[in-house]
Amino acid sequence: MTRLRTATLALAAAAMLALTAAPAQAAPGDVTTTCASTVTPAGYVDVSWGYSASCGTQNFNPNIKQIKQLTGLPIGTVVQACGSTYYPAGWTATSSYYSSSCVAWPNSGFNNNAWTLKRVS
Repeated sequence: MTRLRTATLALAAAAMLALTAAPAQAAPGDVTTTCASTVTPAGYVDVSWGYSASCGTQNFNPNIKQIKQLTGLPIGTVVQACGSTYYPAGWTATSSYYSSSCVAWPNSGFNNNAWTLKRVS
């Protein structure tokens, strides 16, 4: 009985780990908020940076980001994105500019930090 219980607990723990490790399925254009320490997944771009105590730092440096799912958006779609990540293949930058919502690092100045992107293929 003890081996059965141990095996059951091990399988349950493995299933929970697999469930939490699996990427969330998002529809094209969906925006999700995550801690800045999380790598932006392929097919997404950063669209905004901010601060939240829920991500564990004691200073007020940017530590959360909103990311947008670009995969599946139709050709011709235009989106605004932060320059803190590369945009996916099939998208091109049509302009760059400064955005206060895209300040990802303290004291980064007023250099261009955002793009207007267009889906071309």
